[in-house]
Amino acid sequence: MSLSWQRAIKDFRTYLRLEKSLSENSIEAYSNDVLKLESYFASQDIMPASVSYQDLKDFLLWFADSNENARTQSRVISGIRAFFRFLLIEGEINENPATLLESPRLGLKLPEILSVEEIDRIIAAIDLSKPEGHRNKAIIETLYSCGLRVSELVNLRITDIHPGEGFVKITGKGNKQRLVPIGNKALKEIENYKHIRNRLPVIIDQNIVFLNRRGKRLTRAMIFTIIKDLTAKAGIRKTISPHTFRHSFATHLIEGGADLRAVQEMLGHESILTTEIYTH
Repeated sequence: MSLSWQRAIKDFRTYLRLEKSLSENSIEAYSNDVLKLESYFASQDIMPASVSYQDLKDFLLWFADSNENARTQSRVISGIRAFFRFLLIEGEINENPATLLESPRLGLKLPEILSVEEIDRIIAAIDLSKPEGHRNKAIIETLYSCGLRVSELVNLRITDIHPGEGFVKITGKGNKQRLVPIGNKALKEIENYKHIRNRLPVIIDQNIVFLNRRGKRLTRAMIFTIIKDLTAKAGIRKTISPHTFRHSFATHLIEGGADLRAVQEMLGHESILTTEIYTH
C-alpha cells in the first residue's frame, strides 16, 4: 500500500529530529513546506511515492501565484528536496523527482506573458456545451480584464461587482481594498455564467461568484488546473499559470500607454518598483 502523506510527514519529522538533530523551529519549517505539498496533491489523489518532476513543477507554479517572493520560493524548494531525499533513503521511491528542481534567481526575473491572440485562443478552447464552460470563460475574462491575483479571484463576491459603474471592489493582500475597472466582455461573461450558477442544486457560498459543482468556492489549485488544461488544448507551449493573465494585463496596459501609477493602483502593488518590472 502506498505511503500516505500523513505517515510520510510524521516519519520525515522523526528523521529530522533523530537523524539530523534539527531544532524544533527547523523541523516545523520543513514540515510546513511538505504540508503545502500535501494540500496540493491530496486533492488530486497523488500519494508521495507517485509525485513526478512535472507534478512538482506544477506545484511550484501554483505556489508562486500567491508567493511572489523568490526567497520564499527558494526556501520551499529546499524543504521539498529534503523530503524527497528522505523518501529515497527510506526506499519509498526509486528516483528523486526533486533532483532537477531549480531555485528562482533572486535578481530581476521578467514574467512570462500572453499575447492578445494567445488569450483569444485559450478562450476559444473552452467547451461551452459543458456545465463549467461559461464559468471558465468568465474566469479567464475576469483574470485578464482586472489583473487579479488568483486568491482575489476565488474570493470575489457578487456584491463586489458594480456593473453600472464598471468596476469591481477587490480585497487584496493585508485586507487592503482597491477599485479596479472591469471590461464589458468580462461583465457579459459573468452575467451568462450567473444564469447557470443559479441552477446549481445547492449553493453553499451564496455571495461568492465562482463556484464548483457542489456550490462551494473554487480552490486556487482548481483555477490552476483549469488554466493548465485550456492552455494545452489551445496548443500554447509557454509555462502558464493564473498569474500570467495578471502579467499580461499589466504589460498590455503599459504598452498601450497607461500611466505606471495607475497600473500600480490597479494591481494593488505596495511599491511602484514592483510595477516597473513591466516596463522592461
